[in-house]
Amino acid sequence: MKTLFLLRHAKSSWADPDLKDFERPLSARGSKDVLAMAAHFLLRHASVDCIICSPATRTKTTAKLFAKHIKYPLDDIVSNPELYFAGAPMFLKAARLVDDDFDSAMLIGHNPAITEFVNEIAGTDIKNIPTCGLVELSLPIGSWSDTKMGIATLIDYDYPKKHA
Repeated sequence: MKTLFLLRHAKSSWADPDLKDFERPLSARGSKDVLAMAAHFLLRHASVDCIICSPATRTKTTAKLFAKHIKYPLDDIVSNPELYFAGAPMFLKAARLVDDDFDSAMLIGHNPAITEFVNEIAGTDIKNIPTCGLVELSLPIGSWSDTKMGIATLIDYDYPKKHA
């Protein structure tokens, strides 16, 4: 049994219209939301063995803030360029490549891919995972390479406004 967490990056800032999409930072609200979601993650006694994120600035910052708050080693965060504006198939590929020594992994990326991936792998009908939305899935597999669409069970779906 493996546990897969999917976290959409937190709210980004549009304050500098000259910045490329890839370089957009988090907004103040985004930073606050990451800390709140990490706190709720810890309250559930959840833990993660591996964090993989898109290399976009807002996604890397989300990963670092979340990791720091849950006391996950920042140097162990892995950046996967294929998760930047990837589709659901790239999230599936990333999950399949997780080292089998890890019982849990977290992929941090962007919409619409995260919402599409969650719906396809767990057979759910979530309309939109909002910024900083966090999904926990249970996978009935022994090896990450056996990950495929339609096999996951949705364990939890959380997002900042749920606690507002």
